[in-house]
Amino acid sequence: MITSKTRLWLAWFIASVTGGTALVAAMLSPGHQWPFLIGKMTSGHHQIELACKACHLSPFGGKQALQEACVKCHGEELRKSKDSHPAKKFNDPRNADRLEKLNAQLCLSCHREHKPQLTHAMGVTVPDDFCALCHADIAKERSSHKGLGFSGCANAGCHNYHDNQALYEDFLVKHAGEPTTAATPLVALKAAPDLEQTASSAQAFEPRGPLAADMADGPVERRGETILAEWSADIHALKGVNCSDCHSIKIGNATERVWVDRPGLAGCQGCHVDQAHSFIDGKHGMRLRPDLQPLAPMRPGLAEKPMKVSAQSKEIGCTSCHGAHSFDTVRAQMEACLGCHDDSHSKAYIGSPHHSLWLNETSKQAPIGSGVSCASCHMPRVRTDDGGRPRSFTNHNQNANLRPTEKMVRSVCGDCHGLQFALDALADPALALRNYAGQPAAKVEGIEWAIKRREAKAPLGIDAITKERKSP
Repeated sequence: MITSKTRLWLAWFIASVTGGTALVAAMLSPGHQWPFLIGKMTSGHHQIELACKACHLSPFGGKQALQEACVKCHGEELRKSKDSHPAKKFNDPRNADRLEKLNAQLCLSCHREHKPQLTHAMGVTVPDDFCALCHADIAKERSSHKGLGFSGCANAGCHNYHDNQALYEDFLVKHAGEPTTAATPLVALKAAPDLEQTASSAQAFEPRGPLAADMADGPVERRGETILAEWSADIHALKGVNCSDCHSIKIGNATERVWVDRPGLAGCQGCHVDQAHSFIDGKHGMRLRPDLQPLAPMRPGLAEKPMKVSAQSKEIGCTSCHGAHSFDTVRAQMEACLGCHDDSHSKAYIGSPHHSLWLNETSKQAPIGSGVSCASCHMPRVRTDDGGRPRSFTNHNQNANLRPTEKMVRSVCGDCHGLQFALDALADPALALRNYAGQPAAKVEGIEWAIKRREAKAPLGIDAITKERKSP
């Protein structure tokens, strides 16, 4: 005879097995989706919070599996920035006592997901004064640091834990005394006449002559008059790129190419390798990464920053900014951005000094490179050598130089402004909200401190420092 107590235990057992099976199935599903979160994700990862396997490479891998996931996504960026605190630095036995205080060999020691109550800027989940764990005696080494609190190390325009390319002493001294604005301010790579600014083709593409509208090779039912008119006047048709070059792609493991009406990223990345790769590294395209499929493309409605109501359901892809058949790079550099972004910084761009410069350039009243669009700062050109052929391409990872903000000094600000002015401006949050219309109220003393330190060390005094500063 089955008692009520037995029925209760049986119901509990069945519910537990059913619930556990559902959770495991969800975790192992093709979409890697997990229906429950143990805590809010950081702003850098909130888009992929349902793709658990992006970080949890193995259910039983522990901290090491999480470390591998961090390096998989962020390792290349750290290498390029010449990480000032690489894990290998702490492999030295002399740092064993420091590792007892903070295991800097693991990203997880400072960056913990699902801990919103502990999360600071840059996804850091340790107290702001963590620098004191290793540098408690810094005031003895540098008199300029006497009386300073450790909570300001990373937010006073002085130090960044991983990327100090614009803040290290040699760089500060070299660029001391620069004027607020260069005599001829130009975005260098955009204005460089010696650099090709073309696609980086990964597939064989023989040079072809221009194509006219009647030479389109797409299906007849797809050749609308508007599409043909836009395409035939576009750079692609002028370079001999026909409909099938973009719309015929391989799907999955297929060996033959098939026609696709909306090829998306797959239709562009065959030629624009660098642009596509950097696009999926940033917040606009990260959900299109192959290992995160089948996450849907990013939509402004999923963003944490204010976005225009009219753009909430718009899926973000290459054609969102560039257009499908009329490749308008001018529109993509400003209008496309402001078509979605509705935060104070973005809205303040219109009418700002940078905007005025951009209008002058696009109206051909000023030279190429003299204008500053949204993309000039957030998607700057990058120089590369492709088989010994120097060229530049637009870095479509809009996060690459955004945090920490001092990254922008080398890739953007330094083209037109002196280092002191750039650091002061980037350290002024109110000025950033006004899209840098006005003068900075902040004062970063790093350059002065660097010079004083050199003066104390230089046997020849300030003249030696001045000579060093003028050297290439």
